[in-house]
Amino acid sequence: MSLESQMIELGKRAKKASYILAGISTEVKNQALLSMARALEERMELILDANQQDMDAGRAKGLSGALLDRLLLTAERIKEMADGLRDLVGLPDPVGEVIKMWTRPNGLRVGRLRVPLGVIGIIYEARPNVTVDAAGLCLKAGNAVILRGGSEALQSNLVLTRVISAAAVSAGIPEGAIQLVPTTDREAANMMMTMNDYIDVLIPRGGAGLINAVTANATVPVLKTGVGNCHTYVDDEADLEMATKIVVNAKTQRPGVCNAMETLLVNEKCAKSFLPAAAAALREKGVELRGCEKVREIIPDCLPASEEDWATEYLDLILAVKVVRDLEEAIDHIHTYGTKHSEAIITNNYQKAMLFVQRVDAAAVFVNASTRFTDGHQFGFGAEIGISTQKLHARGPMGLEELTSTKFVILGDGQIRS
Repeated sequence: MSLESQMIELGKRAKKASYILAGISTEVKNQALLSMARALEERMELILDANQQDMDAGRAKGLSGALLDRLLLTAERIKEMADGLRDLVGLPDPVGEVIKMWTRPNGLRVGRLRVPLGVIGIIYEARPNVTVDAAGLCLKAGNAVILRGGSEALQSNLVLTRVISAAAVSAGIPEGAIQLVPTTDREAANMMMTMNDYIDVLIPRGGAGLINAVTANATVPVLKTGVGNCHTYVDDEADLEMATKIVVNAKTQRPGVCNAMETLLVNEKCAKSFLPAAAAALREKGVELRGCEKVREIIPDCLPASEEDWATEYLDLILAVKVVRDLEEAIDHIHTYGTKHSEAIITNNYQKAMLFVQRVDAAAVFVNASTRFTDGHQFGFGAEIGISTQKLHARGPMGLEELTSTKFVILGDGQIRS
């Protein structure tokens, strides 16, 4: 069978499943999620063996430590994936919610009903946990999903999809609701971008190259997840001890993810008192610092930062550092180089904090907290499908509600239009 025929068959199965899923009860969906969680734990050795194959291949290809960390599955991470599915069971099912209803003068009752999007296509890179998170979210929101993961995680994704799909079907979910494109051929991803007859929404998750390729070439509507060139600004009225803890966490807690800090901005009035201690704490965690001239005057062995560094999402233990004149310059820098993902200010001045919140254009803006909290689970609505940095339909972590649309339902008793 040709690749085109394979992709069309995937699309047909997903579309058929989506029509059935739209009417499946919350109870059946929840039982499927619990079955999927149990299956992950019961088949853990099989999953870890597949992941080891991907890890060995990744090391042979020379993947960075941060990328290998994104790829790695452990017993603890598989348990977290299973717990994420169980968490979804406890969340309200958005499907079927009547958002609003009103009666017209002619007696027609007009309402808006929350419904699934239909078939969601997801094109993503190294992290195999996305396979489970995405499948669970799509299922709870009543959507079929076609997954196309990166080549680095193919063996992991094949096994994960097989395990959770079989578990879902055994609990009453239709065949075709959870499918993985079983090839790393880039043409398969290109085909997904134009499968308008079968895919209702396409979501890219990965680096700038992937996201830009999808948004530039897709005819299927795209829910754009964003690159995370995230900043933290340390104000001259900040608690510097607290600022150091936040900065270290934002950069090093998990550097290979989109909400990790990539650039540190420091007010010139506190730079000499803040940077030496902060730099030492960051270097203890293995962070390479690249700074502007003012930074290098304070930390002479810091590498020089180039213009490219200000615009780079490193996804690694590398941090660009810049001394700025004031809050205004910090905001201007963020608007110039930021990607509208997550930005933070550390300050004890309420007025400055509120100005930063109002002026900074980002999906998530933090005051005195780490950017690492931009996450659906941390925000209290379970696993997320991604972080949207666009402004239409969804923005920020996309949970269950963002994977639905609405339809108008009109109830009458014989009205006709004159």
